[in-house]
Amino acid sequence: MLIPKKTKHRKSHKGRARNKRVATRTTTIAFGSVGLKALTSCWVTSRQIEAARRAMTRSIKRGGKIWIRVFPDKPVTTKGSEMPMGKGKGAVDHYVVVVKPGMILFEMDGIEIDKARVALELAGHKLPVKTKIITRDFT
Repeated sequence: MLIPKKTKHRKSHKGRARNKRVATRTTTIAFGSVGLKALTSCWVTSRQIEAARRAMTRSIKRGGKIWIRVFPDKPVTTKGSEMPMGKGKGAVDHYVVVVKPGMILFEMDGIEIDKARVALELAGHKLPVKTKIITRDFT
């Protein structure tokens, strides 16, 4: 699974403007010819990214190339069950990436477009965001 090697701060705040803004970066296909684009906003965990990657890899039978365009670098903390209020913030449990509408999550190249569409559709089912498959404009 994807986790950062080193972070500046061990724990982070949740952030204010969730589910309100659209993406300004990673909005176009940069490496491959087919991509998976997010239509809604959500936190995507490293486990979900890994599940989507495995689904794509198995679908294309280790052919072609896959690029993961997102990286989970935001720590999410949890406290134990039945803990009383207070006693500080909990320990880091897992890492997420904040996905905004318009972000490209995965890209593929080196296989036929119809096989890539099937693989990206399988990957989209593993993610908590609504997605659509887009192709690069060669104009």
